Amino acid sequence: MNSQMVLTFGRDALMLLLTISLPVLGVVLAVGLLVSIFQAVTQVHEATLAFVPKLLAAVAVFAIAGPWMLSTLVDFIRRTIESIPAALG
Repeated sequence: MNSQMVLTFGRDALMLLLTISLPVLGVVLAVGLLVSIFQAVTQVHEATLAFVPKLLAAVAVFAIAGPWMLSTLVDFIRRTIESIPAALG
């Protein structure tokens, strides 16, 4: 196992992390922006008004994209485990 292989593995892992977390982060960011605009317009500054919609949006995204996220992670782990003998030998 040389340094190039380690760097490639690390890059692939970071890209997978970014790919899997992007849907949840994007939806929560959009919902947070909408709630902030609503709070600024109505001048209602309630802590739960900012938290609950983001939580519900995150749960909805996990319910919709969860199987895709899980299968992507399983494929990556399977490829990583299968590449161990080639990396060592």
